[in-house]
Amino acid sequence: MKIIFKIVLIFFLGMTISNGQTKKKMVTGGIKAPMKTQVLIPTKSVNDGIFAEINSTKGVMLLKLEYQKAPVTVANFIALVEGTNIAVGEKFKGKHFYDGLKFHRVIKDFMIQGGDPEGNGSGGPGYAFKDEFDPSLIFDKGGILAMANSGPKTNGSQFFITHKETPWLNNKHSIFGSIISGMDVVNKIEQNDAVTKITIIRKGADAKKFDATKVFSDYFANKGSDDAKQAAVDAENKRKYLEAEAVKKKEYNEKYGSIMATKVVALDAIKATSTKTESGLQYSITQKGSGKKPADGTNVLIHYAGFLEDGSLFDSSYEDINKMYGKYDENRAKANGYQPFPFMAGKKDGLIPGFIEGLSQMSIGDKATVFIPSKLGYGERGAGTVIPPNSNIIFEIEMLEAQAKTETPATPK
Repeated sequence: MKIIFKIVLIFFLGMTISNGQTKKKMVTGGIKAPMKTQVLIPTKSVNDGIFAEINSTKGVMLLKLEYQKAPVTVANFIALVEGTNIAVGEKFKGKHFYDGLKFHRVIKDFMIQGGDPEGNGSGGPGYAFKDEFDPSLIFDKGGILAMANSGPKTNGSQFFITHKETPWLNNKHSIFGSIISGMDVVNKIEQNDAVTKITIIRKGADAKKFDATKVFSDYFANKGSDDAKQAAVDAENKRKYLEAEAVKKKEYNEKYGSIMATKVVALDAIKATSTKTESGLQYSITQKGSGKKPADGTNVLIHYAGFLEDGSLFDSSYEDINKMYGKYDENRAKANGYQPFPFMAGKKDGLIPGFIEGLSQMSIGDKATVFIPSKLGYGERGAGTVIPPNSNIIFEIEMLEAQAKTETPATPK
């Protein structure tokens, strides 16, 4: 499945977990020799519950599963582990799904991700199921076990375990467990390390009564009515959300309206003397740089600020501009998200067409203002609640020369 782009350029700025890449053949070579399977039996101090013991090429991790707070998600995981999942594709039926699969995506100080039979982020079990969000389950520490997805209700088999607190993922990824032993192993896992075996341990009467196969089978049997009920809930939540957003927008405009109005005047003045291309794009180089064009295939760094025609800021890589417009996000700052993003000169995809065309007009060190018509931006679909459908948008762009070993912000794959 393809990545769902939620807002402009978010794939460079927000750390998220996705299970939708371009499909590739699974790479089966290069996996390190598995370590001897070691069973970690939970002790009385851990209390009763259901546990997943993950043996890997780097060691053993023991996780407690939240079967009471996320029953469908836990049931899916257990049924995949034990080979009893009734919804999987034919080639997976009766098989211990996770054994031998790689941790195909590992980001330092963020998370380790596995559970993809394709080994590249594109694979899954052959079905998708709903999200489960319990208010008591949050990304407040390392060792949180959650589902990777490419948007709402797209959970399958891919999971991740965090290295540290990641609060921006709350209510976006279903949490269904946490580490109780082996956090050092989580931190040692590298890309292409593998799961050798997962064992489910049930401790206590309630845990032993939890029938994962039945729970997940019942969910699928009633999925139609369940989806209909959820759709009604979603519609009501959307209505309330839009009402709240209207109030927030009114309050925001009262506070920042003068800044927006000043910006409109400045942008109009630049547009009046801008150059128009055959595509309908308009641009103006507002500050000359070195005059040196980046060679195709070389990396450059791009700073930007994006505006709607009313002068409102919808996104920026500049921390000070976000503060000026009341858009500063502390979580993004902690994730080192206020940085220029790397881009390969000459690349024709990965960004909206108007942004790419604007970059093609620039040299190293240039600053430019680019006026992008809707057809070269987000068109009829818009971008979530951030950019309305059929919106013309404006970018202020700065092109910088890439330095060696520049840290790249984490991106969804």
